[in-house]
Amino acid sequence: VQLQASGGGLVQAGDSLRLSCVASGPTWVTFVGYHMGWFRRAPGKEREFVARFRSGGKTYYADSVKGRFTIFRDNAKSTVYLQMDSLKPEDTAVYYCAADIHNRLAFIPDYWGQGTQVTVSS
Repeated sequence: VQLQASGGGLVQAGDSLRLSCVASGPTWVTFVGYHMGWFRRAPGKEREFVARFRSGGKTYYADSVKGRFTIFRDNAKSTVYLQMDSLKPEDTAVYYCAADIHNRLAFIPDYWGQGTQVTVSS
C-alpha cells in the first residue's frame, strides 16, 4: 500500500484547504475496509492525531480541530480527504495520512504517506 498526500500550501488565517490522500495498491473494495487517518507534526513538536475515518462511517477528531476540520472519503477513488476550514497559525504543520488496514478501533497505522506542508500565516 502506498499513500500519496497532496493539497498543502501557504494560506492566511481564516482560509481553507483540502488535503487528499490516495491509496495505491489495494482495490477500492479493499480500501473500503481500511481505517484512514490524518496526523500532523508542527515544528519542534511531536506528531499528533488530527482526524480518522473508520470503515463503517465513524469519524473521530482531535479537540483542537473539531468543528473546523472534516474528514471524508471517496472509496471509489481510494481517497481520503481532510477539509480544513477557519485555519489558524497553530495549524501550521506537516500533515500525514495513514492507513490501518485491519480497521482496528484504536487505529494502529500500518502505512504512512509522505506528508504535505501546511503553513498558515497570521
